[in-house]
Amino acid sequence: MFKPIAALLAASVMLSAPVLAQGTITQTANVPVGKSDALASNLVGLDIDNAANEDVGEIEDLVLNGSMTVTGFVLSVGGFLGMGDRYVVVPPDAIQVTFDNTANEWKGMTKLTRDQLKGMPEFKYEGKFDD
Repeated sequence: MFKPIAALLAASVMLSAPVLAQGTITQTANVPVGKSDALASNLVGLDIDNAANEDVGEIEDLVLNGSMTVTGFVLSVGGFLGMGDRYVVVPPDAIQVTFDNTANEWKGMTKLTRDQLKGMPEFKYEGKFDD
């Protein structure tokens, strides 16, 4: 009973080996993670406050270009308790993310006002971006 399973497992490993070998990665390297770095999981869901310390939105997603560089943040704005939210995309330099060591938490700030964010074009999760 175990021999067919073992044979099937061995065959699947052998069949996948050529695919893995054809990848574009030519070397492996350790990527250092610095003290000022953040992970995407630290950012998604982060509340964004404005200069008046008002909650103006939340990071819903990150926009990455073909080189996997962050080119924008998708923010949910304009809603109340999760109702009536809409999405807008702001450039990375519109959001300042810091880690507060005293509070042991990430903080997000923007100089954009609530009205500026509400006035931005809406982003819709459609096509290849649909969940």
